[in-house]
Amino acid sequence: MNAVLPRFLKSTYRREPLISALITMGIVEALIGGFDDSWSLFAFGLGTAGITLAWRWWRIQQSRPLPEEPVVQHYLPSRSSTSALPLLTVSKKKPPL
Repeated sequence: MNAVLPRFLKSTYRREPLISALITMGIVEALIGGFDDSWSLFAFGLGTAGITLAWRWWRIQQSRPLPEEPVVQHYLPSRSSTSALPLLTVSKKKPPL
């Protein structure tokens, strides 16, 4: 669990940096507004994060899935087009000592 969250966050930031930055800004503003009892900043942060999430959801809904292309299977030919390698023979000479 410990290694999954940073990997997920990195991949999300790389895929959609603008949306990730806006969500982060909204959450930070909401946290600061909540701890300082500044309800306008809290509401602005929640609104920013909420609008960004809604925008991302809308973009996902608008993207149409790509049509599936038929998978072409290639099989090996029955005979190789290259000639066979020559057989190696072991010489009967004794190696020098």
